[in-house]
Order: sequence, then structure tokens, then C-alpha cells
Amino acid sequence: MTAAALDPLVRARPTLTRVIIAASLGNALEWFDFLVYGYFAVTISKVFFPSGNETASLLAALGTFSVSFLVRPIGAIVIGAYTDRAGRKAGLTLSILLMVIGTTMTALTPGYATIGLAAPILILLARVLQGFSVGGEFGSAVTFLAEQTASRKGFVASWQWASTGITGALASGFGMALTSTLSPEQLVEWGWRVPFLFGILIGPVGLYIRRRLDETPEYVEIEPTRTPVRDVLRDHPIESLLAMGPQLSRTARPISSSTSRPMR
Repeated sequence: MTAAALDPLVRARPTLTRVIIAASLGNALEWFDFLVYGYFAVTISKVFFPSGNETASLLAALGTFSVSFLVRPIGAIVIGAYTDRAGRKAGLTLSILLMVIGTTMTALTPGYATIGLAAPILILLARVLQGFSVGGEFGSAVTFLAEQTASRKGFVASWQWASTGITGALASGFGMALTSTLSPEQLVEWGWRVPFLFGILIGPVGLYIRRRLDETPEYVEIEPTRTPVRDVLRDHPIESLLAMGPQLSRTARPISSSTSRPMR
């Protein structure tokens, strides 16, 4: 008998590490896209929402940014219910696929000067897809991680919060590097697209990793419900309200941090 068979922990550790990376990568990438749009809101307003008034253009860009937050609860309900019915792996694969589509649309959509009114419409659609996907991503990924182990649920689930902080540092790094090395004209022409192109490169990697994951042991043992959202609100109303509180306070932080220091 081999040493690996005698000591199952030797084999469990790399598997748990791979699971944490797979679940956290999508969350990190989605918040990266959120924050980068906020950091480059001034530049994006010039590309997609040009007008005679710079303030009006910026408000239009930020209004589009806010739409992604408005659709997050819808994404959480729809993708969360789908995850409960079809499985954690299916839900995570769907959320990262939608996120990759939204990021690709943002990075590759031509500006208003090239395709006119279609440009802001496509950007709005991209933000809707991104907000919808990130709404379903966080809860599904936390559940997926917590169901991997019976003794370290808090540790593995905490990586979702940690990946958000790491993403903030990465997005800020892109903002500082690009605004300090490129001219305002270069930022408007192509510089702001660089971080979104970076997201496109990472997205397929995360999608590939998630498609190769196994379903969680706890989900395999339960009988999925046909109406998960209605059932949880009916059976656990107090717990549901308590869980909503921290999320509501958390939602405001990316907006204030990303829009308080607009790039040139």
C-alpha cells in the first residue's frame, strides 16, 4: 500500500487548494472588472458617452456602472436557484461564462466615434451581464467552498473575501501604471482597454478549471428542491434577513472607493 493511500490528507490538500483557486478566481476577476470600470470612468465617459458637457458624460458612464449593481440581486436569485437545482459546478460555470462575455464586450466594443449610439448600448448590455453574473457568483462560490470540508468551512469560504481585496490592489496597480506611463490621448485611444484585455486572458482559464471540478459531496447527498428561493425564505426568514444586512453594507464600498479618485 502506498504512502498516499495510508495518509489521505496528503492527497486532500492539493485538491482543496485547486478547489479554492477555481472558486476564487472567478470572484476575483469579476470584482476586477467592476473596479477597473470605476477607476477609468472618466476615460470611458469620453469614449462611449461624449457630449459638450464633461460632467454629463461622466454621469452617464457612472449611471451605466450603477446598472450592474441594480441587477446583482436578480443574478443572485436566478443563478442561485439554478445552482441549487443543477449543482454548484453548473452554477459556477454559468456565472464565469457570462462574466467572460461581458468583459469581452467591454474590451472590444468600438467607441461612440466609430459606431455611434450602438457603442453605449453595448456597454450597457455588458454591464448588465457582468452585474448579473457577479450577483450569482459570490453566493454560489461561497456555498461551493463551504461544502468541500466539514471542519474548515470558515477558512475555505474566507478566500472569497480575500480574493476581493487582492483584486482591489491589482485594479489599483493597473490604474496607477497606465495613468503614469500613458498620455491622456493614449488612455482614451487604447490604454483603458488593457486591464479588460487582461481579464479576457484569465477568464477562459477560470472557465476551464471550473468545468473540470467535481460536484461537492454535500450537494450529492441532498435532494435538490424545485423552488429553492421560496423554500429558504419560508423556512429561514430571520436568517435570510440577517444575511442580507452585511451584503447591503458591502455593496456601497466598491462604488465609493472606485469613483472617489477618477483617472485623468
